[in-house]
Amino acid sequence: MTAQEYYQAGNRHRQQGNFQLAINCYLEAIALDPQSPAVEAKQMLDDILNFYHKDSYNP
Repeated sequence: MTAQEYYQAGNRHRQQGNFQLAINCYLEAIALDPQSPAVEAKQMLDDILNFYHKDSYNP
């Protein structure tokens, strides 16, 4: 697969809520092309996951 295909697969996984699979695809895309848009997509997904703390929503 190409970097673009991994990036698109990551987007599909992210939209389906499969965040770990999305991150894995983004990492593969970045490994193949360090200038891939997957760099920004992974950073945004990392920010979202770091912001969400499920324990703070379940008192």
